[in-house]
Amino acid sequence: MSPERRTLKFYQADVFTDVPFGGNPVAVVPDAAGLNDQELQQIAREMNLSETVFVFPPSDPAASIKIRIFTPTQEIPFAGHPILGAFFVLAKLGRFTLREPVTRLLHECNIGLFTVELHVRKREIHRVVMSQPKPQFLGTVEPVKDLFEVANALGLSKSLITGTKFPVEVVSTGLPVMIVPVRTLTAVRSIVPNVTAINELCARYGANGIMVFTTMTVEELSTVHTRMFAPPIGVMEDPATGSASGALGAYLVQNGVVSVGPTTEIIAEQGYEVERPSRILIQVESDDDAIQEVKVGGQAVMVLEGALMF
Repeated sequence: MSPERRTLKFYQADVFTDVPFGGNPVAVVPDAAGLNDQELQQIAREMNLSETVFVFPPSDPAASIKIRIFTPTQEIPFAGHPILGAFFVLAKLGRFTLREPVTRLLHECNIGLFTVELHVRKREIHRVVMSQPKPQFLGTVEPVKDLFEVANALGLSKSLITGTKFPVEVVSTGLPVMIVPVRTLTAVRSIVPNVTAINELCARYGANGIMVFTTMTVEELSTVHTRMFAPPIGVMEDPATGSASGALGAYLVQNGVVSVGPTTEIIAEQGYEVERPSRILIQVESDDDAIQEVKVGGQAVMVLEGALMF
């Protein structure tokens, strides 16, 4: 006699978009208590999205929820769109008491406690914004030797990178990423990533992926156009990347790529090359020429609900 199968509710939201089938999809399991690590990984592999987020009761009483985030191949300590998607889905399910104009909550993840803001208008969630860890600038890529390898990994000529006059740098706001400036939009859109080369570079520099950006954009109101390649964590190309966008915002401010004020607002467009246009709002708070806080946010829509049977 076979054992009785379990049923587990899940939801899917598209994050960093206001229309279905745009942005970055995330699967959210609101009631994950009782699942073991093997089951969490199996479910994430079955969902086969860039990330699946599991919600648990918090161990810290100051937090509203505890979350764990899995790609199809591994658990990661921190990410952007899974956190935003989880709070959006839970708010839509009535798990939080919403107060206008902004409801502030804390979440617990593998690297600590962080604030999430639900921007509410007429009882509807207009935007979800997350605070990220203070940026760490973890070193630049050696320009003579390794910069050629970076260009080769992206199928670009080295001059398209050096011509920007900005460094290739590893930055983290929770998840280390290699930031690569590229001179033109055409070049960014033409990239054909070399997975083996990207994995080798990321291993050498302690990064989880490569985020490429250019200040030439598709949309007039965007600040930068980006692409994110993260094969080291099982994601070939991500349609919209909250954690890497936070690191990018810190990079843009630190290197003077954008005009800097006490609050620098950046709009990143991503996902166009994989037919999932995304719009990511990045806010960088600075004081005395030092970055004090990075926030990343955007809109989201619910697209799917169902039940896992296993």
